[in-house]
Amino acid sequence: MQQTEFGPEGAYIRWTESEGVGPARVHVHGLGAASGPYTAHLSAYPELAGRRTLYVDLPGFGISDRPADFGYSLEDHASALAAVLDAAGVDGAEVVGHSMGGSVAIVLAYRRPDLVSRLVLAEANLDPVPAPGITSSGVAGWSEEEFVHGGGFAATLERVGWLWRSTMRLADPLALHRSACGLIRGTEPTMRAMLTGLGIPRTYLVGEVGDGIDDLDGLAAAGVRVVRVPDSGHCIMFDNPRAYAAAISAAA
Repeated sequence: MQQTEFGPEGAYIRWTESEGVGPARVHVHGLGAASGPYTAHLSAYPELAGRRTLYVDLPGFGISDRPADFGYSLEDHASALAAVLDAAGVDGAEVVGHSMGGSVAIVLAYRRPDLVSRLVLAEANLDPVPAPGITSSGVAGWSEEEFVHGGGFAATLERVGWLWRSTMRLADPLALHRSACGLIRGTEPTMRAMLTGLGIPRTYLVGEVGDGIDDLDGLAAAGVRVVRVPDSGHCIMFDNPRAYAAAISAAA
């Protein structure tokens, strides 16, 4: 396990990694998840073996610290991820981001193009959600006080399935809520605009029965390679890990 400081003084973001050659591959998890259980198993597939691979836990999740004086916006998470790559001596990485992790990866590539040579995005959030009542997994529907101290976190854990609950229950409630709100709020320019404007190779993976991402044709027209992964939903890495590993490898 390795760590480096980010944001507030004395706060550390942590990651594990496997040795290998070639450009580093960096896995970034989604909201309420952690990189180890969501992605470490993928390196067992021959097509992904042999590369230096970093498994990063974003602030507030997994094994990373969870400071209360951190914003947890997409930009904040991207800055923390940049601190990891700088500390690890990584540039020109292939960044593989799932869901919110894909959004963070887009912001990282937009703000620090030296760090990212290729993006592989799995069901990444691309647009803010302005409509009333639409929230990221229901978390952002609560006020921060209600979610953290008024039973919202417990109610959310009760509502989600066992798989998501297994890592979400390890997340810091404040970090989870602020991250969900940041995802709903989005960025300026939007994540979609950042993605379509990038000049690096970009692959967008869609679960066959996933979340129904808007305007995939527009992504393709902007040069983003769109790949539908069969027999999978939003969590492609669990539903069809072999096909997910193959799709990541094919993006290289």
